[in-house]
Amino acid sequence: MTGHDELTDDLRRRKSRSETGGGNERIAAQHAKGKMTARERIDYMLDEDSFMEIDSLVEHRCHDFEMEKNKIPGDGVVCGHGTINGRLIYCFAQDFTVYGGSLGEMHGLKICKILDMAIKTGAPIIGLNDSGGARIQEGVASLGSYAEIFFRNVRASGVIPQISVIMGPCAGGAVYSPAITDFVIMVDKTSHMFITGPEVIKTVTNEEVSFEDLGGANTHASKSGVTHFIAEDDKEALEITKELIGFMPSNNLEKPPTKGTNDPYDRICDSLDSLIPADPGQPYDITDVIEEILDDGAFLEIQGDFAPNIVVGFGRLGGHTVGIVGNQPKFLAGCLDINASIKAARFVRFCDSFNISLVTLVDVPGFLPGASQEWGGIIRHGAKLLYAYAEATVPKLTVITRKAYGGAYDVMSSKHIRGDYNIAWPSAQLAVMGASGAVQIIHRKRIQTAGNPEQERERLVDDYNETFANPYRAAALGYLDDVIQPNETRIVLIKALGALLEKEEIRPARKHGNIPL
Repeated sequence: MTGHDELTDDLRRRKSRSETGGGNERIAAQHAKGKMTARERIDYMLDEDSFMEIDSLVEHRCHDFEMEKNKIPGDGVVCGHGTINGRLIYCFAQDFTVYGGSLGEMHGLKICKILDMAIKTGAPIIGLNDSGGARIQEGVASLGSYAEIFFRNVRASGVIPQISVIMGPCAGGAVYSPAITDFVIMVDKTSHMFITGPEVIKTVTNEEVSFEDLGGANTHASKSGVTHFIAEDDKEALEITKELIGFMPSNNLEKPPTKGTNDPYDRICDSLDSLIPADPGQPYDITDVIEEILDDGAFLEIQGDFAPNIVVGFGRLGGHTVGIVGNQPKFLAGCLDINASIKAARFVRFCDSFNISLVTLVDVPGFLPGASQEWGGIIRHGAKLLYAYAEATVPKLTVITRKAYGGAYDVMSSKHIRGDYNIAWPSAQLAVMGASGAVQIIHRKRIQTAGNPEQERERLVDDYNETFANPYRAAALGYLDDVIQPNETRIVLIKALGALLEKEEIRPARKHGNIPL
């Protein structure tokens, strides 16, 4: 055998060792849990044969606890770049078969290298997380690598899209990288996120809680709002990731991708004419409006199980990506509360960061009343949504379908905080508050002294409704650009969006604003 052949065989052996990770036995254990391996996940997510791996031969340099006797090339994370539908992305996938996917110094620095490359080239970064946490044997070096990752996540925020897919455990300090990224996807039953686990909680507080109840996908989708999507298995999580990437530009200097459609831009939406109930107290489903006006009825809802009184997500109008925000009358009558304000504010800021136009559908009777809301900081949290809309410079289109009362009218992308195109349906009611409450305040003495107080109250309510429970006073003042038939909504939004796509808005120079966190 020649020297050249020996070198080739040595290279193949080293690469093979890296590719088999923790070995066939641990790979089988991963499959037995219903989980794919790190490399299988990357291969499934990326276009065929597009993945180019980086740092496959990196090894840890820890000599404590006899770690020098157990070195596996790659150090428990697979990093590189490839394409999704032809578009460049960078990614890393933690390999649970190697040291339980634990993050040591070199493991973390591999991820840092990929993040740096993604920022420099202006490409999205996708992290597939499956890790037991910090590698205890490496001590502070492990913690240092975590902090280096966090710093880069912050640096990349608003510059390139960042998606975290949680496909196994994610505990302790490890959770803060996904928390900084734009979207989190969790796999039901196999993924968990928490700062402190059930055993520590029991020791410190005497609370008994299961892994699933504490940090499972359903908990974070409905209670904490940490995750944006739940997937049934690894493959569905990766399909959601690919769909999500399709709505985003590669970076903040690009416009979102367009997608052709056979859905006519001038399609009449007849079903919308009869959607609003005659009784203003009756609910309806705002997603019926959303799906009717979007191209092909395709709507990717985000955080559907968290704060369901507001709906957010992506769709397309005339082929152009739009972010949708809509009050949902089916839950809490569409009132804005703490969680809804936070959910929508975060989404609005993402869209503004990445040049995605906003379409806001308004049916809001106000902010949710109650001591728990006030004590929980609804003033501060509601201001987040106000701040996000006022800060946004992307095209902002607003449709008032029914109620737009009080401060909530102002907050929901009104003309006064620089909505670009604000319209209403004839069923719209723009006022400080509903007729019954307003009359009780304005005409309290008149009602009390009337011969028939109830009859007088009803008459005054009717007068108030005739004056204010319509969109025409606001249209007369120029606060609405038009009042349209509901069936025209798709047509006028597409036309308005087309006129606004090249919009530029200059704001005063500053380091950054101070959003009321």
